[in-house]
Amino acid sequence: MDALAEGRERTLALVAPLSDADVEAQHTQIMSPLAWDLAHIAAYEELWLVHRYGGAPLSRPELAAMYDAFETPRAVRGDLPLLNREQAMEYLADVRDRAPDGADFIHELVLRHEMQHGETMLQSIELSRLQPAPAVPRAIRPPAPGGHTGLESITIPGGPCELGARDEVFAYDNERPRHRTDVRAFRIGRTPITNATYLTFVEGGGYERRPWWRAEAWAWKEQYDITHPEGWACGPDGTWRRWTLDGWAPLDPDEPVVHLSWFEADAFARSQGARLPTEAEWEKAATWDQESGSARAYPWGDDPPDASRANLDHGLLGPAPAGAYPDGASAYGVLGLLGDVWEWTASDFRGYDGFVAHPYREYSEVFFGSDYKVLRGGSWATRARVATPTFRNWDLPQRRQIFSGVRLAWDA
Repeated sequence: MDALAEGRERTLALVAPLSDADVEAQHTQIMSPLAWDLAHIAAYEELWLVHRYGGAPLSRPELAAMYDAFETPRAVRGDLPLLNREQAMEYLADVRDRAPDGADFIHELVLRHEMQHGETMLQSIELSRLQPAPAVPRAIRPPAPGGHTGLESITIPGGPCELGARDEVFAYDNERPRHRTDVRAFRIGRTPITNATYLTFVEGGGYERRPWWRAEAWAWKEQYDITHPEGWACGPDGTWRRWTLDGWAPLDPDEPVVHLSWFEADAFARSQGARLPTEAEWEKAATWDQESGSARAYPWGDDPPDASRANLDHGLLGPAPAGAYPDGASAYGVLGLLGDVWEWTASDFRGYDGFVAHPYREYSEVFFGSDYKVLRGGSWATRARVATPTFRNWDLPQRRQIFSGVRLAWDA
């Protein structure tokens, strides 16, 4: 199946089981109405693929501002006269009918943009507790290998390495230029932190120990009465549950903890006498092959992701047990670096030396600075085509609607 067609089929499957009211409503101000996402995907494709690449005029120029992410912040999108579900679907179909063929950078940009919005839509669906679950193909859940808590570490030796995207592959501007750097020896978690390990932090007073929290994090936690990860609940009998796309489920002790803010991830790391890895440390652990003196395209080698190596592509509609994909290990033996949960890093989102905005500065450059923290590795909701070890995600440190977890690092 053509990649654009497959991507569209998956987008539509995410909302297919939902009612028109659920698709058209704004359930929370930090997320868009799903109908906005659908029409935004169409508007972006029309602007870049039909208009700028194909040279055709915009079919609905009056919609441009309403579906421009910078002109209309998420908080106000529910107040706009948006296209309804049926109209948004027609807009998607009309734009696709006008899209020219090709296989260049712009086609890939449009495709990955839609796939990334698919993950954002899944965030909205889970955060808003909409049901039924998306009508996507389900993968077979791997068994829990056991023995992983997230506290086990692997030493990464110091020395030079190369970071960033290769010239011959599609990448976003913030992944370039590829550059050589030197990373001091450090230790990194063999897997992300599991629910069982994080539950010990929750029940052990982790949200009450002021020394573990930065001042801004403590103020946020106190203001919003944060006492556990997003989506967790404790029953009268003391049993913990977690909200999933399939509804409430017992907290799985072996799965990576998900829906953590950077503030929570940082506080947890401090409680363990650890820290969050820097971007350079994370990417070196994920890609660098010490023996060959070169970087791999993926942690396991140059073959693209598949279901034997990583939990991607929506297949489980949630994380797999930590360590469940031994074939996805990096050269150092680090597990689960792609898929399951995004992993917060200690790094602010900034451009690499020599950064050049492309194809528009609003994709990355306007977010550079100390306000945003970088996440790496993708989640179960990330499409495999998007999930590369050089891909840089970013968000505000208080955000936890994203499928984000934590992997620890320590000085060697």
